[in-house]
Amino acid sequence: MITAVLPTYARIDLEFERGEGCWLVTTDGRRFLDFTGGIAVNVLGHAHPYLAEALSEQAKKLWHTSNLFRIPGGERLADRIKAVTFADTMFFTNSGAEALECAIKMARKYQFASGHPEKNRIITFEGAFHGRTLATIAAGGNAKYLEGFGPAMPGFDQVPFGDLDAARAAVTPETAAILVEPVQGEGGVRVPPSGFLKGLRALCDEKGLLLVLDEVQCGVGRTGKLFAHEWVGVTPDIMAVAKGIGGGFPMGACLATEEAAKGMTLGTHGSTYGGNPLAMAVGNAVLDLVLADGFLDHVNAMSTRLVQRLAEVRDRHPSVIAEVRGQGLLLGLRCAVPAADLVTALREEGMLAPGASDNVVRLLPPLIVSEEEVGIAVEKIEAACRRIEDRLVAAPVQGAAE
Repeated sequence: MITAVLPTYARIDLEFERGEGCWLVTTDGRRFLDFTGGIAVNVLGHAHPYLAEALSEQAKKLWHTSNLFRIPGGERLADRIKAVTFADTMFFTNSGAEALECAIKMARKYQFASGHPEKNRIITFEGAFHGRTLATIAAGGNAKYLEGFGPAMPGFDQVPFGDLDAARAAVTPETAAILVEPVQGEGGVRVPPSGFLKGLRALCDEKGLLLVLDEVQCGVGRTGKLFAHEWVGVTPDIMAVAKGIGGGFPMGACLATEEAAKGMTLGTHGSTYGGNPLAMAVGNAVLDLVLADGFLDHVNAMSTRLVQRLAEVRDRHPSVIAEVRGQGLLLGLRCAVPAADLVTALREEGMLAPGASDNVVRLLPPLIVSEEEVGIAVEKIEAACRRIEDRLVAAPVQGAAE
């Protein structure tokens, strides 16, 4: 018999009652160090008092009016984001997938408004994850997510991630844009080779294409800059963000230059809940803290410390961890054993971390993680490695006994 909640997730049998900072507590009192962070969402940890106060105060005033009316909190947040990014304008959404849908529509409409209705295809990259709508699974191209939902929505041409020559070869007279994650998260925490994003920017400029970035997972301080593309000095035309921008409250945004957004005129897009007063109150509170002096410096300091310590663990346990990769506090452990084994062993040690493609375990702590908590995490990772090694040693003996 089917469960009341649609069984599309293999949910772990843990029920959390409360959280504080980087820690979660189950209903039976067990404490877990949370390096999942709601999958890169809880940039300020659990139950942050500043966010809780912002949400509570707004909840006492007004929850929802719809976009038929002005929403002052949204106008303020848009002005603030505009001041610290490339964007001239933005559309607020409830999720990353919705932000990507807006970005895809905007890129196509730009070409239409520019007199090129034939330009409607978008180059994307293998290993990408852009969401679970029909358009975004087609953009991601993952056969597992596409199976059974055919025909796949047309309009996307995939090439290998990091291969600039392949991207250039894929451009046709019908190409409208290039869509890419500056760091692939679900794809295995893959950082592209040096010069790749700059090469895509130059290719777009040369061919009259829009560069669309997906910073849903790698944005809002996750890599140690407000947005990951800042590390390489590349400016996009359109960018989708979500996850961290709401600190745990469902919200996202599609950012754009005035030129890229010129086709998105009255009535071309909409959302009932997008940009609602509750989300905007929390978004402004998140921005207050992420833009505060020293916040990103802290992210970079904790990243440096964590990467150094993880490299030592890798050297001591090469039979479990093959590689440490990533940027900022978006890190990955490529495993020499099934990644699921390390996820399970970490959970047994009281630490939560999600898997990813390419046999990787992601480490996505809240960006407020302390040096002490980094140390605790490394101890738990090392203990998990020892657990796995003990099992590897015991396994042949058990097989022989059978």
